[in-house]
Amino acid sequence: MNLPIWEPSQDRIDRANMNRFVRFVREQTGNEDIQRYAPLYDFSIRSPEKFWPLVWEFCGIRASGQFEPVLENPEQMPGAKFYPNVKLNFAQNLLRFRDDKPALIFRNEWGHKREYTYAELHVEVARVAQALKQLGVTVGDRVAGFLPNMPETVIAMLATASLGAAWSSCSPDFGINGVVDRFGQIEPKVLFCADAYPYGGKSFGCLDKVRGVLEKITSIEKLVVIPYSGEPLQLDDLRDAMSWPDFAGDDEPTLEFVPTDFNHPLYVMYSSGTTGVPKCIVHGAGGTLLQHLKELVLHTDLKREDRIFYYTTCGWMMWNWLVSSLAVGAAVVLYDGSPSHPDGNALWDLADEVGISVFGTSAKWIAAIEKAGVKPRETHKLTALKTILSTGSPLAPESFDYVYRDVKERVLLASISGGTDIVSCFALGNPLLPVYRGELQCRGLGMAVEALDDDGHPVRGEPGELSCLKPFPSMPIGFWNDPDGEKYRKAYFDKFPNVWSHGDFVEITSHNGVIIYGRSDATLNPGGVRIGTAEIYRQVEQIDEVLDCVAVGQKWEDDERVILFVRLREGLALDDELRQRIRKQIRANTTPRHVPAKIIQIEDIPRTISGKISEIAVRETIHGRPVKNTDALANPEALAAYKGIDLS
Repeated sequence: MNLPIWEPSQDRIDRANMNRFVRFVREQTGNEDIQRYAPLYDFSIRSPEKFWPLVWEFCGIRASGQFEPVLENPEQMPGAKFYPNVKLNFAQNLLRFRDDKPALIFRNEWGHKREYTYAELHVEVARVAQALKQLGVTVGDRVAGFLPNMPETVIAMLATASLGAAWSSCSPDFGINGVVDRFGQIEPKVLFCADAYPYGGKSFGCLDKVRGVLEKITSIEKLVVIPYSGEPLQLDDLRDAMSWPDFAGDDEPTLEFVPTDFNHPLYVMYSSGTTGVPKCIVHGAGGTLLQHLKELVLHTDLKREDRIFYYTTCGWMMWNWLVSSLAVGAAVVLYDGSPSHPDGNALWDLADEVGISVFGTSAKWIAAIEKAGVKPRETHKLTALKTILSTGSPLAPESFDYVYRDVKERVLLASISGGTDIVSCFALGNPLLPVYRGELQCRGLGMAVEALDDDGHPVRGEPGELSCLKPFPSMPIGFWNDPDGEKYRKAYFDKFPNVWSHGDFVEITSHNGVIIYGRSDATLNPGGVRIGTAEIYRQVEQIDEVLDCVAVGQKWEDDERVILFVRLREGLALDDELRQRIRKQIRANTTPRHVPAKIIQIEDIPRTISGKISEIAVRETIHGRPVKNTDALANPEALAAYKGIDLS
């Protein structure tokens, strides 16, 4: 029997925002059956036109206009539209507080330390908004950030949103082509960048790349450079460039908020781009706000007194999600640099220093620090820490064990999953529910998530295609340069009619938890049996000699066989004894079909810029097919080692 690895105390349940919301919904609807999460979830799926207004009121969203209908064309996906007659401003909702409590707490690898109160943040946003307005930035324009995770990025985004313009960002480790593939499609009027950024004990300059970007994107009328490194700025050979201090000035203008439609473009985000030019995914202001507040206030239990941190770049949707915490009045902790420099304790040091209560990271990092022997429970206090969030890839059951054994026992470990496509989550944490190892606690409120078999029928206790059967507010309002919506429909609604198909291979458990098995487009299919790559990775990660791995399917004798590539600790070589141990570990804990036909040592594993393993790039390479967009990879040079490998 699968028993919980953690359960909330009664005190935690009593104080949880979710518990207050259960009571609020029961009182507002008169439905006495809503006493806990399960009936609340059922209500949110059955009655979205009643549920979402209650979230709106509970979270205190500021808006105007007609609040009916809540949902137009509810039977159409795509085509459903939330709050078509409402107007709001996203930045106004994030800047609702204007006091001396901390809004942004910033640290970086260089040792820089800065903090902004909500009052100070309001002033800084007003200055940049005024400067953008003077440049002619207005409703519908695009402003882009090629920026590290620093306060100026948040300020520039809020200033952009205050004017009703759309914000788009990517991290400064992208190459020129990667930036142009993204920003070139949306033609921004203004580009923000930093002169350099730190990572892994080194400094990386940005201005040479920016020079190349300016040559290829002619729509950019102004470049604003943040003097981040401390070195003198050299802007003479950069067209239309000025420094951030000169651009923002030192006035204290009034910050005005331009009301926009609920479904007005707020963010343009990008697919990974490993199968071609990245898709430009457009998210609306109202849907993003409503969905994020539901997830932060209810599922994450975020409160005004919290300090929330997520290790992320500005090119990953978790940055957008994190920044929405300002609407709650919490302190947002930003960190720029490597999470493992000078060692695996770097982020735990940060947690102790600033008193982080909600700590977010990736499953990959948790697995890496366990292998590095990091044991914060023995070296750190982590007094304020109440919740650890993990996403980016499935969190292995053994990583749950590690957190509760070596990090902190009394902490809610919430593996969460969604994506850039929805700028939010399908499955999340829940302060009212127990934690089961290897599982996400629950499906999100208002998200009609099911695992569907090949015929489109919901299944329980077995893997299926992660699908959402009803509309939700943070569905994209469309793709950029997709006037008839054909690319949008093909991306999510081709597999099953009127159903969102997300591309993940998942299982809904008997207690309504969720297990993620990996991307369905990377699913292995030996002998016609579908296998999620995460099932293999979970076992291989238990082998101490293995630092990283990637599993792909190879076409073989009218079938498919599993090929496993492993990256070992420095100085080690793969021999028959280690191969046998890996196979034995996989066979003992999965099925014979999971056992790789071949195990091959490799120098590196290709990953996307957001840190996800790119099985597709490896699969295409070993079959001699071109990888369409290597600029989407953080380490495209890794693919060279896979070319011409003898797999006979």
